[in-house]
Amino acid sequence: MAKHLAVLNPAAGGGACGKRAPAVLERLRAAGLEIEVVPTRSRGEGEQIARAAYAAGHRDFIAIGGDGTGYELINGLFGADTPADRPAEDIPRLGLLPLGTGNSFLRDFSDRGAEYAIESLIAGRTRACDVIRLTHAGGVLHFINIFSIGFVSDVCALRNERFATFGEFGYVLGVVTKTAALHTYTFPMRVDGGPEDRAPITFLSVNNSRFTGGKMEMAPAASTSDGLLDIIRVGELGRLSLLKTFPQIFKGTHIHHPAVRATQARAIDFDIPDVIDVMLDGEMLKLQPRRLEVLPAALVIRA
Repeated sequence: MAKHLAVLNPAAGGGACGKRAPAVLERLRAAGLEIEVVPTRSRGEGEQIARAAYAAGHRDFIAIGGDGTGYELINGLFGADTPADRPAEDIPRLGLLPLGTGNSFLRDFSDRGAEYAIESLIAGRTRACDVIRLTHAGGVLHFINIFSIGFVSDVCALRNERFATFGEFGYVLGVVTKTAALHTYTFPMRVDGGPEDRAPITFLSVNNSRFTGGKMEMAPAASTSDGLLDIIRVGELGRLSLLKTFPQIFKGTHIHHPAVRATQARAIDFDIPDVIDVMLDGEMLKLQPRRLEVLPAALVIRA
């Protein structure tokens, strides 16, 4: 059995990850897994560790932490020069152990979080997973969950700044607060080379998986291995309409609102003139998006 390189963020979940990790690692090793653990001490270190390890020949990885830990490893395993069709033996394999605040991506497969992840690693379960490449004015990033701009990114930024201690409920508080200052945005874009779309929107979400923010089913039709982007485009909404529609996101029924359009595509090209707030797999970034495209089955997920 190949050795797994586990990148551990002991600070995830307010330090809960560091406390829980030893018992979980002991359980995995008792089941026969060979694991080398490398803890991170600062933001972005997981990306550096994964990149160096992949270059040295490692192919089996475990992200131990929250969504951010997985995001860092993905960006260490994929770069601007990564081909869309790596040979099968070079495709990285990634397990996600949410011992911090949780993992929205894993919810596509189970609502049992860490226990499901542990069982998947022990059983050796794997599934092909698409990776989404974001090209922006400053470079290239990769993700496996969600890209959002507009109202949603505003909410996430506020949640991280003021309501992080409330966990998933912090997103609800962010929605209510940001609704008071609700406005529309214009993000010029072309979907699969089609005509330019400049219509005003409340937010745009481009998804590889169904869930975000814990239990919010943003893209109920999304599949992590269909080679497609799931686009949730929300047009103009009034404050009352937004507050009435928002709770429906927990069941995925928000897509039936007349202002919501759910489509699928292989690529989106943007003509956004400035740097904007972007939410990428739970990370808040300021950048100028240019293109989103799918790398089909570029990753193997242990889930």
